[in-house]
Amino acid sequence: LLSTSCFLCSGDCQLQTPCRIQKCTTDFVSLTSQLNSALDGFDLEFCKALRAYSACTYRNSKVCRGNLVYHSAVLGISDLMSQRNCSKDGPTSTNPEVTHDPCNYSGHTGASEHPGGEKTTPTYLFCGLFGDPHLRTFKDHFQTCKVEGAWPLIDNNYLSVQVTNVPVVPGSSATATNKITIIFKSYQDCTDQKVYQAVTDDLPAAFVDGTTGGGDGNTKSLQIVDKVSGKYIEMHARHIGTMVYIRQLGRYLTLAIRMPQELAMAYEESQDLQLCVNGCPSSERIDDSGHLPLPVRGQLLPQVGTAHPRSVYTLESATTKCNEKMLVKDIYFYSCVFDLLTTGDANFTAAAHSALQDVEALHPRKERWHIFPSSRGGAVGKGSQFFVSLGLVCLILVVFL
Repeated sequence: LLSTSCFLCSGDCQLQTPCRIQKCTTDFVSLTSQLNSALDGFDLEFCKALRAYSACTYRNSKVCRGNLVYHSAVLGISDLMSQRNCSKDGPTSTNPEVTHDPCNYSGHTGASEHPGGEKTTPTYLFCGLFGDPHLRTFKDHFQTCKVEGAWPLIDNNYLSVQVTNVPVVPGSSATATNKITIIFKSYQDCTDQKVYQAVTDDLPAAFVDGTTGGGDGNTKSLQIVDKVSGKYIEMHARHIGTMVYIRQLGRYLTLAIRMPQELAMAYEESQDLQLCVNGCPSSERIDDSGHLPLPVRGQLLPQVGTAHPRSVYTLESATTKCNEKMLVKDIYFYSCVFDLLTTGDANFTAAAHSALQDVEALHPRKERWHIFPSSRGGAVGKGSQFFVSLGLVCLILVVFL
């Protein structure tokens, strides 16, 4: 387990991003290759291109420190500006085909091309956590875990997310999230390090330093949007193409994240404990390979001593309650039934429904929105109902052992 003190970065956590001096040079060549020195206006356009080249090298000054190609380019620009009598201040070339906003991930990824000239489209991944808790990993694996205490969901070179889970029923191994800590690591000139923290009954629309965004100018590269005061916020991180949704439903928090695959997978070997990437450790799993089958019809929550309050729901009433908001009997529906039988707390119905809404808003592939617990053996029909029914009875018993 990671403590919060170990999770939070020391210093300013400056991200060591790649030196992009080659891109600066390529852009300059593209801007000047069509210029004709025999025509009027050549010096003016050449100076514009030089200033754009200089601005690009300046943006990369931190990450290119110590790079010989970079320092050669800076000296070369200075020499060319002197030869052409170019002023340092003035307009720059703005050819949209070769320029991009370094603080807009979708902008500069869309501009990249394969050798054949085909533009690339970034691949996005989704991760979500809700309920008892139920985890949907970047690989679309669905798990129900214990994971009591502080656990890292994401810990890569750009973003760190840690959740803290507490028992929902005294003496039970079922837990739910009551604290979320997020660190957006500093990135070039786009944003300084920003830390966000939410706990039950305190879902702020600001980072811990009191700001609501990161970056300069009117268009922030990082911004918190207050959707429903104290209940639902969104974080838009343009510089890393990432969206984060956090909600409070009842006494507990839910989380949903969309992030580019190339950034989500950018981490060191020592950072391999990430629930969104690798799922829960096998010792922390409650489900059976992602399956949450239905309990026997009418079966009440098993009682173990007097410490566990009887659920107010039977299988029939829990099914009816969950069916009010979720018509598709996918894993989110079954998670809702499981949570109601385990806790008796109707807020978990809203949590499952909102988690599915977040999937529909953030998951890039519509055909994967719904996960069905019958993937190993075909559809769960009436003939197989009895066999899968026995599974959740055992599952709930495990929770209370």
